[in-house]
Amino acid sequence: MGGDSIKWLCILMILHRVNWVCGVCELSLMHNDNVYNYSLTSPLDKYPHGVLSEDGFYKVAVNQTVLWFQLCDGMIFNHDPPLCVDCLDCGGPSHCGLGCSALVEKSIGGYPVCTSLGHVSSTNITIRDKNHPNNGVIVKMTHSGPKYSCSLSVSVICDSNGLQGPQSMEKLGTCNYATEIRHPSGCATIIPAEGGGWGWFGTFVTVILCLFGIYLLAGTAYRYFFLGIHGLHALPNLDFWGSILHRMQNFFASFVRRFRGPSEGHRSTYSRINF
Repeated sequence: MGGDSIKWLCILMILHRVNWVCGVCELSLMHNDNVYNYSLTSPLDKYPHGVLSEDGFYKVAVNQTVLWFQLCDGMIFNHDPPLCVDCLDCGGPSHCGLGCSALVEKSIGGYPVCTSLGHVSSTNITIRDKNHPNNGVIVKMTHSGPKYSCSLSVSVICDSNGLQGPQSMEKLGTCNYATEIRHPSGCATIIPAEGGGWGWFGTFVTVILCLFGIYLLAGTAYRYFFLGIHGLHALPNLDFWGSILHRMQNFFASFVRRFRGPSEGHRSTYSRINF
């Protein structure tokens, strides 16, 4: 019984982690009557885990600074793990990198010192360019330390040709970094919005119908409460609307007669005489 409980607990934890990752790495927005959907962890033909690195992490080194990160999940190291003297915010020295989703290593006094830059729980996704929403997204991870807050912003640029890992990094503040990758997962799925084809004409018709409804309600209320007119006659300009309906009825009747021809009762009184 205890073994089964542990097994189900592990399954629930895995399912919770998968649902959490999918929720963090999804973004939808509307632009010019189209819905742009991003799902960074959705499987693609050549990338079954979406934007997640197959190695368990991305890595870029510039001068004496090394940056490790994973998008939409925590890092996993099967090779080349960070070897840091201090890694308290990201797994500790013996499991450095396993407790966060972004890590930076600096050489201080000849020793590698690591600082956590972000966690999955603090991941936020925004659009790179609101005027061109199909150009990709920015995945930002944050971490609040005892001395200062740190962050890593990764631009996932739309590139249908394949993956290009990080080539450089930029330091934006005391403990804020930025880099970019190119990946097919950075391309949005575009869906036309329902009813988007109406455009300005649909808006115009809606406004006209709303004004007509206000006119009928206000006119009927005035005639009912102030003039004491009840029943169908409380409608404003009832004779006018009745004449319009009568004209429309006559028009459709004549239109139908034109295509059906004369009826049995209107046939010619002349008959053929056989000699």
